[in-house]
Amino acid sequence: MKKKLLFLDRDGVINRFPGVGGYVTRWEGFEFLPNAIRALALLTKAGYEMVVISNQGCVGKGLVSSEALGEITTRMRDRIRKGGGELGGVFYCEHGPEADCECKKPKLGLFRQALRGRGGVDLESVFFIGDSVMDMEAGRNLGCRTVLVLSGRAVRSDVEEWTFRPDFIKRDLWEAAHWILQEKF
Repeated sequence: MKKKLLFLDRDGVINRFPGVGGYVTRWEGFEFLPNAIRALALLTKAGYEMVVISNQGCVGKGLVSSEALGEITTRMRDRIRKGGGELGGVFYCEHGPEADCECKKPKLGLFRQALRGRGGVDLESVFFIGDSVMDMEAGRNLGCRTVLVLSGRAVRSDVEEWTFRPDFIKRDLWEAAHWILQEKF
């Protein structure tokens, strides 16, 4: 059976959003959101392959090294695995916030990397769960279904002003996971 694919942002979806202009630069600053690990385990058990796509401009700004970001990622993945979940991949844009690169969301460079070698993926059956207008724009650019979670930077009232509105809005990853599994997509 072919695995179902699900993309996720990291900060504000899996772990606590560090605030506008803030970054998670060490493991001690990484705090999983309530029930995030359980949600990832639930989705893994249901046959979803989950891939993180995240802008991490802290590397380009010189606030953390690529190696240190890798260590945070390894520890995050280990904790998720211990909780019964599995990430099929983690892709970061490490360029600074002002960089005009192809990998920074809402552009699709990281998604293209993640899709390489996965065969014919029906993007209309793929979800992208994020916490910002940039995530919703990236999902639209990709042609997948977008789920905005309100556990990060966005609040529901912001959405009315957005050009790229989400297909669905959920409180957090836990609610999104339950909803995805209950719907017959």
